[in-house]
Order: sequence, then structure tokens, then C-alpha cells
Amino acid sequence: MSWPAVIIMAVASAVVTAVFLQVPIFKNTSFERMGVNFEAWFVFALLIMPNSKSPLDSALKTFVFFLVSQPLIYLIQVPFSDMGWGLLSYYKNWVVWTLLTFPMAFVGWFLRKRNWLSLLILSPVIVFLSAVGVSALTDTFYEPPYLLVTGLFCLGQAAVYTFAFTENKWQRLAVLAAVIITAVIVVIRVGQADISGQSVLPDGYSYSENAEISVENSELASVELTDPKEGFVYIKGSKYGETEFTVTDGDKKDTFTLKLFRENGLTQIKITIEK
Repeated sequence: MSWPAVIIMAVASAVVTAVFLQVPIFKNTSFERMGVNFEAWFVFALLIMPNSKSPLDSALKTFVFFLVSQPLIYLIQVPFSDMGWGLLSYYKNWVVWTLLTFPMAFVGWFLRKRNWLSLLILSPVIVFLSAVGVSALTDTFYEPPYLLVTGLFCLGQAAVYTFAFTENKWQRLAVLAAVIITAVIVVIRVGQADISGQSVLPDGYSYSENAEISVENSELASVELTDPKEGFVYIKGSKYGETEFTVTDGDKKDTFTLKLFRENGLTQIKITIEK
């Protein structure tokens, strides 16, 4: 890959990323992630590295690509952001990764050998993309079509890189095994996700220290009054869903609806009162 191609690709990717970060329609979508997460940038790195003349050429070109593209993403946004030049403070998160691209791309050049060393170099990338892809599809299951593009994009990358940088079925079976193990671990962890936390009862409801709570579906969650006077409760959820719970305080009895759900990939707890 030529130097002009590297520079053009760096500038073009920065412009596209800045658009994804600034245009409201891309908010909380797979496209906005390009300016926040790593998965899209593997595409550019893996285009440059194996198509360079030598390990040093690979390291220099990959380093310069990220040295140009990453700060440019923020510079383009400055005129359109309420943060102004303060937006550049986010670039510091990418400085270390930009520096690390030099040694990583030096080693990454050997992907072109398509041998077991290539597979060893490729494995962390495949595991990372598989984990992100399966996690994104799991989020999509709870909140369709959220991150559907990310899930398919990451798993698609894993498949393409596997066939591009391996040469026999045994190498590909090894990659497949790594993907399956990663997927199982991610699904189990998501299924055991912490969906617990403190919340407050709506409309300023408060009770005495003698108040008691009963939950209709105790398998979904438990509810405990941590500060009855202020209406604070602690929710310990075991899965997503909806149930009712009743607070009894002497002759006073109030029924609330508890909803545990995911929104934009984050666990949400919502309590409403049954009037």
C-alpha cells in the first residue's frame, strides 16, 4: 500500500467518523461506536499491515495512519461542538493506542505468511471481535435493532480474517473453537449481568421503619426498603422483565410496577405507581 493511499484513507476515515459523532441520527447506534470503540479500526490496520513491503514499512504506515486519523476526528468536530477545543481532551485516550500501533503493526506484518505464527498473531483480534460481536447481538436481542450492525460487522470481520490469514482447515477449526468458546463465555456473562441497584419510589412516597414489601414475582427480583422515609429501595434483579411489588405500612398499602430492561446497552430500573 502506498503512502498517498494511507494518508487519503486516514483523512477519509476521520471525516466519516466525525460525521457519525456529530449528526444526531447516529446517536446511540453502531455507527457512533466508530468514534468510541476499536472494532472498526481493525479494518484499516489489517488493510495496511499485510499489504506493506516489510515489518518496518507496516509499522510506519499503520502508525502514521492513526497519528493522522485520530486527532483529525476531534479537530473536525471542534467548530460544531459545544465543548469547542475542550473536545481534544478525549484524544488523550487514543494517544497510547496510537503509539502501540507501531510495535503491533511490526508484528502484524507476519500475518501475510498465513502459517501458525500468523494464527497466533491473529487470535487476540478474533477473540476480541467475537466477544464484541456476540455481546452486541445479545444487546440486540433485548433491544432490537440496537447494535445489530455492530454484531454482524464484528463477526463478519472475524470470518474474513480467518479465511484471509489461514491456509488450512486445522487452523480454521482452531479459530472456530476460539470463537465458540468466546461466544459461550460472553452469553453466560450477559445472562448473569448485574441488573441490580438502588432506586427511589415515585411521587415522593415514604414509609415508617415498620413497612414491609412483598414482590409478586420473587424469581425476577427482590425489593428492599433501604431508607423508608425517603422512599429509597434496593433492587436485586435476576433477569429482565416486569413485576409488581406492594409496600404495606400499617393500614397503608401501595402497589408499584417494577420494570428491569436494557436501553442503549445499559441496564435500566423503572418503578411506577399503580393509581
